[in-house]
Amino acid sequence: MMSTLDLRGRPPDRRGLRDALPRAEFDVEAAMHEVRPIVEDVRHRGAEALRDLGERFDGVRPTHLRVPADVLHHALDRLEPSLRAALEESIRRVRLVHADQGRTDTTTQVVPGGTVTERWVPVDRVGLYVPGGLAVYPSSVVMNVVPAQLAGVGSLAVASPPQKENDGYPNATIVATCALLGVDEVYAVGGAQAVAAFAYGFSDGDDVCEPVSLVTGPGNIWVVAAKRLLKGLIGIDAEAGPTEIAVLADETADVEHVAADLVSQAEHDPLAAAVLVTDSPELADAVEQALTARVSRTKHSERITQALAGRQSRIVLVDDLDAGVDVVNAYAAEHLEIQTRDAPAVAARVRNAGAVFVGPYAPVSLGDYAAGSNHVLPTAGCAGHSSGLSVQSFLRGIHVVQYDESALRDVAPHVVTLAEAEDLPAHGEAVTARFGDTIP
Repeated sequence: MMSTLDLRGRPPDRRGLRDALPRAEFDVEAAMHEVRPIVEDVRHRGAEALRDLGERFDGVRPTHLRVPADVLHHALDRLEPSLRAALEESIRRVRLVHADQGRTDTTTQVVPGGTVTERWVPVDRVGLYVPGGLAVYPSSVVMNVVPAQLAGVGSLAVASPPQKENDGYPNATIVATCALLGVDEVYAVGGAQAVAAFAYGFSDGDDVCEPVSLVTGPGNIWVVAAKRLLKGLIGIDAEAGPTEIAVLADETADVEHVAADLVSQAEHDPLAAAVLVTDSPELADAVEQALTARVSRTKHSERITQALAGRQSRIVLVDDLDAGVDVVNAYAAEHLEIQTRDAPAVAARVRNAGAVFVGPYAPVSLGDYAAGSNHVLPTAGCAGHSSGLSVQSFLRGIHVVQYDESALRDVAPHVVTLAEAEDLPAHGEAVTARFGDTIP
């Protein structure tokens, strides 16, 4: 079911690992050509374009782009009690973890009379996207909304695709989760057009969606392409590709745990990546057998089979755990599980991963829903340089510089010297003008 990449006896260097390790084909640049006319249509025709695009892509023409308040409240009232309890517990845990991510203003006295203060200010308004394609993700509402609220964002809106079976509104559970979190600005808009709607804003009768400063949330390749196209006009969290799981395991790992966890992420999408890195050929063989049995009896077996058999998924054989750590650091997975002896010590050596799940009782699906961590994470190797969504994603650091006359006078010769070295004399003159056009 899964192909094998044997790296034993010939450990490649970092460049070689990057070339050897599997990735899904995800051509955002090509998708941008398809997305550009959609974005331009929304920019120029606003709500009418959004309705046309809903009908075209989602099979339903929304009567109301903004979900009415009574629909929000009705969805929450009808939420099945056990699901509501699960969402409330997820929200509680995510709030608990993210509340510790806040930043505090700091003031540094550089010299007497000269200070630099770093202020942390939330973005003014954010648009949070929640997918609604092969699966529905109320958990993504939680993961996007909670950190934005804790950052102090004053205005936030959620968009999710309209559903034929829900009278043209987003999925009822997504709508109910928004209501549970106190979000009352929810739009029945999906795909690239949702990103464009957030970027440009639109009017729909008495309803006005004001442009946002930042768009966050996962989505398909069209959402990612729209983010790339509009980046600059808006900030974005990341260009998230198909989901990934890597499992670093040795002979002590439970075969069924490993197989179940690989299947759990392959369930998302035919392009989902599942990678097992191990120094135990026996474990690799046993996992392959367990996968065959498990996939045959799971609900989305066709989708999972495509993902596990795809070029993005592999069993990677290495000489030892040291080589395995090198491989997972080069791969920089969105989700990385450590199922080895002394797993905490091994996990401490991981430098590149969106989130690390340590030991036999921390599966990725725990993080998807109820660990308290955020599941909006970097993919496609971006965990080597980027972080997952957090309170800090919604904050900006602003330096506030305050110098008195004496402090400026003291440093003026250095400013003038540096300005002249860069052939920017007016920079220096902006200082000397304060002292009679002479260097103090």
